[in-house]
Amino acid sequence: MPEKILVVDDDRAFQGMLVEALLDSGYEVGTASSAEEGIKKAGSGKFDLILHDIKLPGMSGLEALPHLAEAAPDVDVIVMTGYASKDSGVQAMQRGAYDYFTKPFSLGEMEVVVRRALEKRRLQTELADLKRRGSESPLGRIIGQSAPMMAVKERIARVAELNADVLIMGETGTGKELVSDTIHALSSRSGGPFVKVNCAAIPENLIESELFGHEKGAFTGAASAKQGKFELAKGGSILLDEIGDMPLNLQPKLLRAVEQKQAERLGGVKPVEYDVRIIAATNQELEQRVEAGEFRSDLYYRLNVATLILPPLRDRKSDLPQLSEFFLDRANRRLGTDISAISTEAMEIFFNYDWPGNVRQFANAVERAAIFCRSSVITPAEVDQAFSNKQPAAESDMAVLPGAGLPLKEALKEFEKTLIINALREAGGTQTEAADTLGISAKNLWNKLQKHGIDPASFKG
Repeated sequence: MPEKILVVDDDRAFQGMLVEALLDSGYEVGTASSAEEGIKKAGSGKFDLILHDIKLPGMSGLEALPHLAEAAPDVDVIVMTGYASKDSGVQAMQRGAYDYFTKPFSLGEMEVVVRRALEKRRLQTELADLKRRGSESPLGRIIGQSAPMMAVKERIARVAELNADVLIMGETGTGKELVSDTIHALSSRSGGPFVKVNCAAIPENLIESELFGHEKGAFTGAASAKQGKFELAKGGSILLDEIGDMPLNLQPKLLRAVEQKQAERLGGVKPVEYDVRIIAATNQELEQRVEAGEFRSDLYYRLNVATLILPPLRDRKSDLPQLSEFFLDRANRRLGTDISAISTEAMEIFFNYDWPGNVRQFANAVERAAIFCRSSVITPAEVDQAFSNKQPAAESDMAVLPGAGLPLKEALKEFEKTLIINALREAGGTQTEAADTLGISAKNLWNKLQKHGIDPASFKG
């Protein structure tokens, strides 16, 4: 059923042009020539969005806003003003308008903002319906009300209900694993297992066995048959994280698993059928990997059907206040602190930074600032310390270095272990990011984790 938009404007020619453009875009349209008429029609409950002129005979668009909010509290209003300055539009947004246009504006610009407002309404309606049914939507775990994030949430909701495989793309730290969790939780397979595999963290000689399993005697040490991750995910979903790092020689077998939902165990001859939904994720540009001959084009095109591209934090900075509130609350619970707020000046520093590590880096910055904070409000001083990660040096520092007092070989081993633990803690357990921090490959890190007996999963969350 098409959404319905109310256009309130006394300029008949302009109103007609706007109505025609909206009809061509597939919307239903109602009209009013005065604010009073618009308020009356808005109260009918038939409209999903209102486009409202500012300058009208009688009551102005600004004066109409509180009345519209009372008549149609769940309907957003986009105001249109013919004034050269943006003052009236800004005033309208301060009074609750969703957005504003200064006439003349392009119909393309109008279509983008209209679509964004309606997507926001659809998502809010979905969340409200879920709450009425007594169930909190998993989408609520994805924080952000910016236009890019509202579009992502809308697409997650659509993709999740399908049984199609999904490709999630985005920079490190944008929340690909959280999105995969949400897709599984919203899907019809939510009652089944969700098995996660980090393709970059498993040595190349083990990954085939890990994914597809092996038969007894398939290789030295294979004393019994073993199910692979695809089999263990039966009836549910499997996350292939860092899919861009999948070895090229294994990609044909993975393509078969994606296309036909079957493959043989290592050392086996009979195909094993998979009842599983595949969710793949990567921070790499797979098209570039294809062009470089490092990723099969047929596998890429097979995965690139239901695709989600997560925006970097620098493109959704309007979400920083909401994110900071969430991460500050989490820091208080973790650290036992009681910090009530982040000062305006401190938030300004956050807004002026581009966050190359995205949401994960921002979460770490808030927690570090909380560690340094000695009052109820985080100030720029604590933020500066969080960014520099420097603490005043003391003469006694050498006495508490990892491995102090041990023979050199053992001291170096303890120091390496401490560096790895710190990198994993900062990366929230994500091995590829920790490896980047340490300046080593993911496989090299994996070997060191085995050597030191470190479980990266203990650092997640």
